[in-house]
Amino acid sequence: MKIFVVGGAGYIGSVCAELLVNEGHEVIIFDNLSEGHRAAVDSRAHFIEGELSDRQQIQTALSTHRPEAVMHFAANALVGESMQNPSKYFRNNICNGLNLLDAMVAAGVPRIVFSSTCAIFGPPDRVPIDEAAQPRPINPYGESKLAFEKILRWYGEIHGMKFVCLRYFNASGASENFGEDHQPETHLIPNVLQVALGEKPNVEIYGTDYDTPDGTCIRDYIHILDLADAHILALGEAAAGYYNLGTGGGSSVREVIESCRKITGRKIETVEKPRRPGDPPRLIASSTKIQNELGWQPRFQSLDAIIESAWKWHQRFPNGYED
Repeated sequence: MKIFVVGGAGYIGSVCAELLVNEGHEVIIFDNLSEGHRAAVDSRAHFIEGELSDRQQIQTALSTHRPEAVMHFAANALVGESMQNPSKYFRNNICNGLNLLDAMVAAGVPRIVFSSTCAIFGPPDRVPIDEAAQPRPINPYGESKLAFEKILRWYGEIHGMKFVCLRYFNASGASENFGEDHQPETHLIPNVLQVALGEKPNVEIYGTDYDTPDGTCIRDYIHILDLADAHILALGEAAAGYYNLGTGGGSSVREVIESCRKITGRKIETVEKPRRPGDPPRLIASSTKIQNELGWQPRFQSLDAIIESAWKWHQRFPNGYED
């Protein structure tokens, strides 16, 4: 297939593009490089530096290349920032997303795989979180993603657009070539590994008195290659679908730090801080539906395996893509 990957210079998009090319697909990457990296673009893909805010630019790109499907990763995704600047999140994640959908309709592109988030659910009534859970986002980031999911349903009903929404929490790990390099970096695993690399003095633990076995929050970490596999599988889905992605378990903050110590063989200092407002004790996604319907099976269910892949990449690129 010919696949148009929007946000393909970012963390998740770059790995998905890599796997698509590996499987023989023709890949066009569209990215404004505001948060992605030119060095994260697979050299085998065709790259277009462009803005989703420019309706004509995205429509011209789609009309010129006529892809059979779009993968959409180009969202702002920092919960804290969304609480400080909701306009940025609603403009990019919704308005710019509409530009993409309208361009798809105009160019006759029939299918989209949307990289969504389990943040649409908010604090869960039960874990693991399945697709029947009631969406109750508690920040503009989650709200913007939920709004776009709803827009996709109407574009499917009115324009016949086929879509799949994939929701997940903590993308982690690395492929051999591409890894995690955000500015600022808010994710736990790369922040812990930066301490191991000597780039930070310590890692901060926010809350040690949760109702969990070791008192720290438990989160669902999923390998970036498993996420990429799910996105590629979704290309073949005939009907509209919503799927949650997870490994079926979870790891606490302390377990992540201890695994990093084991994998790196380095001392990692910690500093305990008070809880952050709105952090639920456990966030774990159920992936039963996508396993049953699409045959998706995570290959990397071990936290050690996820961290080992990330550590190898960060050792090769200690300063990220600046190297």
